Amino acid sequence: MASRAIKPGVVVTPPELQSSSEFFKEGASLRVTGKLQEYSVETAIAVIADQSAILKIDTQHLREISFRVGSIFQFIGELHIQPNNEAILQARIGRNVDGIDLNLYHQSLQLVRQFQAERMNSATM
Repeated sequence: MASRAIKPGVVVTPPELQSSSEFFKEGASLRVTGKLQEYSVETAIAVIADQSAILKIDTQHLREISFRVGSIFQFIGELHIQPNNEAILQARIGRNVDGIDLNLYHQSLQLVRQFQAERMNSATM
């Protein structure tokens, strides 16, 4: 029997989700953080921004979350690529993370990735 376990969301930033990125894959399980730029109640589509990049988030499966433009949110879900090569994250988890220092968040993400790369390199030697 095939296992259909939910995969953990790989931490990425919206600027990393370009079509040439290794993370830009249909169905990829991702975790993204950004500032809410807009939200449509009718379509349940949120738009978050980080640096100069934006990402659309489909929030139709989220309950009990209050969206405020200008607040910082983190979402975990699966990436869906539209025919026009636009990415939309189908969120399964969303939370408000107001108070997070996004610059410090980016620095810590880089340090974690550097540590993981060094650890992988030392394990293959």
